[in-house]
Amino acid sequence: MENMSAIITALFVTVILALVGVVGDYFIKIASSGKKFLEPKWFIIGLVIYALTAFGWVFVMKYIKLSTLGVFYAVSTMIFLTVVSILNFGEKLNFYEAIGIIMAIASIILLGRFA
Repeated sequence: MENMSAIITALFVTVILALVGVVGDYFIKIASSGKKFLEPKWFIIGLVIYALTAFGWVFVMKYIKLSTLGVFYAVSTMIFLTVVSILNFGEKLNFYEAIGIIMAIASIILLGRFA
C-alpha cells in the first residue's frame, strides 16, 4: 500500500508541477506580448519558473511510468492553460476545443483505470 501512496503523491505533485509550469507559461506569454520581440524581464521570470520544476520531476519520475506521466501532465497543463487563456487573455474556446478537452480528461480516466 505504501507504493500506492507514493504514486498518488507523485500524481498530485505532477498536477502542482503543471500549475507551476502554467505560471511560467503566463510570464512567457506576457514576455511575447510587448512591442519588442521579447520582454527580457518577463522571459527570465518564466525561464526560472520552468527550471525550478525540474526538481519536482526527479521525484515524480521515480514513481510513475513516463508514458502515464506525460499524458497526466499534458492534460493537467491543458486544463490550467485553458483557464488562464480564457480568464486572463480573453481567448475563446470553440466547440472542437471543448470536445478535445473532454476527450483528454477521458484519457486520464482510462490511464488511471488500466495502468
